[in-house]
Amino acid sequence: MRQSAENALLTPEQLKKRLLAVGEDRYHHKHPFHLLMHKGELTRGQLQAWALNRYYYQSRIPVKDSIILSRSDDPAFRRAWRKRILDHDGTDGEPGGIEKWIKLAEATGLSAERVSSAHEVLPGVRYAVDAYLNLVSQRSLLEAVASSLTELFSRNLIALRISALREHYPWLAPGLTYFTARLTQAPDDAAFALDWVTKRAKTREQQELVINALQAKCDMLWAQLDAIYFSYVEPGWPPPGAFQPDVQ
Repeated sequence: MRQSAENALLTPEQLKKRLLAVGEDRYHHKHPFHLLMHKGELTRGQLQAWALNRYYYQSRIPVKDSIILSRSDDPAFRRAWRKRILDHDGTDGEPGGIEKWIKLAEATGLSAERVSSAHEVLPGVRYAVDAYLNLVSQRSLLEAVASSLTELFSRNLIALRISALREHYPWLAPGLTYFTARLTQAPDDAAFALDWVTKRAKTREQQELVINALQAKCDMLWAQLDAIYFSYVEPGWPPPGAFQPDVQ
């Protein structure tokens, strides 16, 4: 019996098209907080709040990738995937993404100790990031890898962000090395992950799992910015214990 068109296996190109559509609709490049950032309409305090809260996500990336690494029995996959951990943790003599993000936070005027402690992270940000760790540990390996495919969309956002930050917030220039590194790291990582999930999503059901995992990751990124926007832009109600900007 022939499969209906609705349930037919997608070709690799059709699957990629569906994934790119997720990014166009759901990636956080359209979030109001990012739009304000790129127009130069955020205060120094709001940028501090973003850098401090986003650090929690950055610090969990190598943890996330270690979970994914531990779930694979394929040495070739593990060799390829461990690059991501080194990119963020760094190597001897070469700072990684986490250290570079702290430099960005320091450029806003925060101390490294204050940021890395994560004591003042918003509950909404913490819950969203922890939900991502739950996704990669509890769902299938296929879904865990697929959730990383937000990197398909990140290069364009990063290029726009570098330009906007340099133009509107020149005092951030010493902290932009995180973004310049990701211009090459993210596309390479996305190409590997896309090829991997495309080859292993052998049924339409698995293909839908891949798409849904990417949607879930986009939702997590959006939820982080929702929490930051609510607390520091409109209406501007940071909860007790969260970061309180002392500069405008």
